[in-house]
Amino acid sequence: MELKRLDHVNVRTDKVDEMIRWYETFLGLKNGWRPNFSIPGAWMYLGDQPVVHLVHVDAACPSIEPKIEHFAFAATGYAAFTAKLNAAGLACDVVHIPDAGILQVNVEDCDGNHLHIDFPADEA
Repeated sequence: MELKRLDHVNVRTDKVDEMIRWYETFLGLKNGWRPNFSIPGAWMYLGDQPVVHLVHVDAACPSIEPKIEHFAFAATGYAAFTAKLNAAGLACDVVHIPDAGILQVNVEDCDGNHLHIDFPADEA
């Protein structure tokens, strides 16, 4: 077996509509086709690949805490992205990782999930 790439991340939430807007607004993902599952949700696309799968869970149900701490995207356009976050009043933590040549923007989505967007260090 040979792995080719990460396919998607599955995120459980009781705020599907709010999460759709967040991922569209801040990451530029698009809500797209999703199979007719018995549980509501949405698939958020990067190009033609559904990279974030949102799955509705009832807020009253006990949560099963995930073992994953974060997920990440590689990107360009550091200044525009951080300006958009600042304009919306969203906090982020920027970490320069010189050994890896990246500028890591750590942010939480509207449901509190940690993700980071990695930019080339020369965009600082």
